[in-house]
Parts: sequence; C-alpha cells; structure tokens
Amino acid sequence: MPSSRANKRWYWLLLLPYLALIYVPFYNRIEPMLFGVPFYYWYQLMWVPLSSVVIAIVFHFTHGFGKRKDAQ
Repeated sequence: MPSSRANKRWYWLLLLPYLALIYVPFYNRIEPMLFGVPFYYWYQLMWVPLSSVVIAIVFHFTHGFGKRKDAQ
C-alpha cells in the first residue's frame, strides 16, 4: 500500500475546478459560442462533469475503487 503522504498529494487536483472558476473575468464573455450558448454559460456547465471526473480520480488514487481494507 502506498504511503499516506503520497496519497494526499492527489488532493491538490481538487483545486483545479476551483481555480478554473474563481476568476470570472477569464470567462465573462459571449464568444466562442457553442450551439448558440454563450461561452460564459457553457464554460461553467462544462466544469460540472469535469469536477465529477476530478473527484473520481482523486477518490480512486486516495481510497481506491472496490478495495476494502478488511478484505485481503
């Protein structure tokens, strides 16, 4: 089992969605539009599934999927 310290480094990925959305002037514009939706809206909505993916990755590398600590 990897060290606890190495596992905690994965938590830094959780800052990615936060940093991508914290600075509003970066995405506060209309162009480029996607299917008629202004950039401001689709950029924020894009981060909803991306945040879920980031959380899943962090969970996988810190806790593991389908691994139980009592089952060996």
